[in-house]
Amino acid sequence: MSDQKNLFIAIAISLVVLLGFQYFYEMPRMERQRAEQAAQALKDAPKAGETQAPQAPGSAAPAPAAAVPKTREEVLSGAERIRIATPKVRGSIALTGGRLDDLVLTEYRETVDPKSPEIVLLAPAGAEHAYYAEFGWTAAPSETAKLPDGATVWKADGTELTATKPIVLSWNNGEGLTFTRTIAIDANYMFTVTQKVENASGKKVTLFPYALVQRQGTPKTEGLYILHEGPLGVFRDKADSSGTLKEYSYKDVVSDKSIEFPSIGGWIGITDKYWLTALVPVDTANVKARFSHVLRDGDRYQVDLLGSAVEVEQGQSGENVQRLFAGAKVVNLIDTYAEQYKIARFDRAIDWGWFYFLTRPVFFCIDFFFHVFGNFGLAILTLTIIIKFLFLPLAYKSYVSMSQMKELQPEMMKLRERYGDDRQKLNEEMMALYRRSKVNPASGCLPILLQIPVFFSLYKVIFTTIEMRHAPFYGWIHDLSAPDPTSWINLFGLLPFAVPHLGPLDIVNIGVWPLIMGVTMWAQMKLNPTPPDPVQAKIFSFMPIIFTFMLGKFAAGLVIYWSWNNLLSVAQQWFIMRRVAHRKKTATS
Repeated sequence: MSDQKNLFIAIAISLVVLLGFQYFYEMPRMERQRAEQAAQALKDAPKAGETQAPQAPGSAAPAPAAAVPKTREEVLSGAERIRIATPKVRGSIALTGGRLDDLVLTEYRETVDPKSPEIVLLAPAGAEHAYYAEFGWTAAPSETAKLPDGATVWKADGTELTATKPIVLSWNNGEGLTFTRTIAIDANYMFTVTQKVENASGKKVTLFPYALVQRQGTPKTEGLYILHEGPLGVFRDKADSSGTLKEYSYKDVVSDKSIEFPSIGGWIGITDKYWLTALVPVDTANVKARFSHVLRDGDRYQVDLLGSAVEVEQGQSGENVQRLFAGAKVVNLIDTYAEQYKIARFDRAIDWGWFYFLTRPVFFCIDFFFHVFGNFGLAILTLTIIIKFLFLPLAYKSYVSMSQMKELQPEMMKLRERYGDDRQKLNEEMMALYRRSKVNPASGCLPILLQIPVFFSLYKVIFTTIEMRHAPFYGWIHDLSAPDPTSWINLFGLLPFAVPHLGPLDIVNIGVWPLIMGVTMWAQMKLNPTPPDPVQAKIFSFMPIIFTFMLGKFAAGLVIYWSWNNLLSVAQQWFIMRRVAHRKKTATS
């Protein structure tokens, strides 16, 4: 029993230390880091300059040309553009440079307010926080042919790019080479860019196709270790390989400057919590993928692909196809693209975490019940009922074991008195007592341990999937992925003043649902058999208070799950208690 007590004490202390470290040290540190990043972004506002195109072997990068930064609207109004208009996105393509540098996601807004601004994903060079994609050709050092670049003015065959009508850009270098760039977009977020060069120069030319995404300035991130934001990609060393996922933080890329991977197909991009911009070559294409960073009028992060050499004889033409995903990481859509274009492990663009095998099924269960009930909150409650039903046999065994342990307490005390000075003998006699009584002292912990992965998987689903973003429940919960907005300080909104939030150290603004969770947890523990060890019992008595404050600022969907889980546990415990009491009565009669 002493070893069991020490085990519980060690678990409790470890839990408090880990959660306390995260809450009181890591979260404030990350908050300071985000503030420093924001200050640095204002200080080093990025200016316009030439893109660092992937270079063919032996060639040199172009020199930058800095300019005074402008607003996004000023840059967009300063050049002739082709309009982009589809059911999911709107934006434009500048004829100067031919970049995809203006994209707005029309189905998503910055806040739950339907009048808040739409999500801006891409922004042109020369504007603050420029973020764009570029496609083109680069040449070996021996080639002297003039190639299109960021200053090239293209001609277009139309004025608008739609989901049913591609746009064709063309440019003649005046030396016999004619370049065309056909840009198409589907009804969602996938662009297909087909580059073609026709050779009438009188000699063979060798060119290398490239594609890149550049982001200027370090973006604000969630700063949590459970979520990856930044450069990532999947690379394959063989055509039949599933590929290897590589994830790098912005800090990693700054430190390494340039990280390269050869790949057959695969993909490379930059991800935010909910949004992704990724380059996708043809699944059989041999490419050189690269993550890079340069300090040029501020931080510039780039992911790019350099394709194999395309040799174009006189009178012939060469072609290359690349794709660009630029949009929201909708789970079913990502999976559809992965299958449609054979994109290796494209589903890993969504950070499912270590429990991938569990997190995805949890999501699909919630998504299924959402389509049944039309509310993600009700879907979570339904999933909780199923989980409790699956764990009912374990919960029953746990309760029986805890009851038996309590009944063994007098005999255990006698053993301590008899073998108190001989710990080895005491442990042997304790184990013999457990075997005779057919009691497993660890079975009481088993249901809790098995539910931890489920809890963490649900946390990942609520926190990372865009389907849960701004998903309402009922009453005052307008976003299940955000904390409960109410506070006891103003009596949950009854008093006419707003309560300021104190950031990561805010342990006083506890809302309605966290308090419900604390009360239901207390009620559940009251129904459990009192642990025979007084130290263990005291630790358990403080758990509802600790969890109320520790989980008070978690996503409301997770707190609602925990509260509902506690209520179901109370009903479950009542049922088990009645069943155990009935069996004992039957056995004694």
